[in-house]
Amino acid sequence: MTPQARRRTFASDFVWGFAAAAPQIEGAAFEDGKGASVWDTFSRQPGKVHDGDNLDVACDHYHRYPEDLALMAALGARHYRLSIAWPRIFPTGHGQPSAAGIAFYNRLIDKALELGLTPWVTMFHWDLPQALEDEFGGWRGRGTVDAFALYADTLVKAFGDRVKHWITLNEIICFTTHGYGEGSKAPGLKLPAQVVNQTYHNALLAHGQAVRAVRQFGGPGARVGLTDCSEAMIPVVECAADIEAACQAFVAENTRVLEPLFKGRYHPDYLQQAGADAPEVQAGDLALISQPTDFLGLNIYRGRFVRAAADGRPEILPFPPNYPRADASWLTHTPQSIYWCTRMLADLYGVQSIYITENGAGYNDEPPVNGEVLDLHRRDYLRNYLRELQRAIDDGAPVHGYFLWSFMDNFEWADGYARRFGVVYTDYATQQRTPKLSAHWYSEVMRANAIL
Repeated sequence: MTPQARRRTFASDFVWGFAAAAPQIEGAAFEDGKGASVWDTFSRQPGKVHDGDNLDVACDHYHRYPEDLALMAALGARHYRLSIAWPRIFPTGHGQPSAAGIAFYNRLIDKALELGLTPWVTMFHWDLPQALEDEFGGWRGRGTVDAFALYADTLVKAFGDRVKHWITLNEIICFTTHGYGEGSKAPGLKLPAQVVNQTYHNALLAHGQAVRAVRQFGGPGARVGLTDCSEAMIPVVECAADIEAACQAFVAENTRVLEPLFKGRYHPDYLQQAGADAPEVQAGDLALISQPTDFLGLNIYRGRFVRAAADGRPEILPFPPNYPRADASWLTHTPQSIYWCTRMLADLYGVQSIYITENGAGYNDEPPVNGEVLDLHRRDYLRNYLRELQRAIDDGAPVHGYFLWSFMDNFEWADGYARRFGVVYTDYATQQRTPKLSAHWYSEVMRANAIL
């Protein structure tokens, strides 16, 4: 049997890598002058995070980054999506940058490059300085947008000679709707719809300021984009009626971010539905938000199934209780999500370059036995999603890279350390790293540039 004879490779310049985020792995929460983030505060509130876990130590990446990066490179990665902790650069959110914070990321970036890892830097991955929440109401206030503009300028000036791939913000919905509307993420507030809609708008303004910073200070070859977690809509039947219904549902679910980002407006249907709760838009806002970008980052884990109802309108179907899912119960196994989401981004919004900036699965992995973690379920999850990604590319989706989430087990927000998304097992007591079976499988995929 020769499966290689039927194996198709990805494009020769396809990007393969790992992804991680500063607040989830660094630890050293208050070391070298770092300020508190809203997650440092939120995690200390009783009942907010599983088992009272916090970010104080996490994976101790702040001290162990050389060995972590070396392991990443040894597994065959050539690209690494990381984030910078805003309160490590500006402990109070603005003012004068921290020399110690800049020095740390200089060391990290230099080590990555030394090991052959190209850094893709996310400016903001949810760790808003607590000082800005206190001073401006966080993303409720435009003062935070101004502070972010200073922060973005500082990052690009400090690291832009070596960093040429910038991601402005990670998943706006998670730190706005979930943080200010539902209260399930930091800062843990439950505020009226108009306030939540304004946080969306202000975050988009911050994105625009970051794009401006990269264009102004990034130098030759600098590229920039936003990472979104667009809600994927999967037609139940791949027929014209269900596909059209899924497209309508996709626009309705994702309009608050994608419409201003790519069309420079808020969709009339959204404004009509929001009414008095629509965000306040000032002159010049939409032009700033909709500046051309070089790519869109897509974090994709799951999708929802849609069919055309009797009247032709989209009907989103509920999942039955026994539908396959990861131990992270929200994560349903829907590999077609990566196909349809990338296709719709290209076809409905004209996105010309997409990178999968996160894709992975959270399980309650057992500790290593004889040096192994046999996470076959994660291997199958990843393989099925990559097959659908290849189908999307074959059908014209402009996907140019894939970053697996996550390199190692880490702090998973409200789940604390209970849920494991890494392909490298983290023993939090000893900080020992053990590559899982999925890490070895993904290593071979990266080296072959093909699904194995």
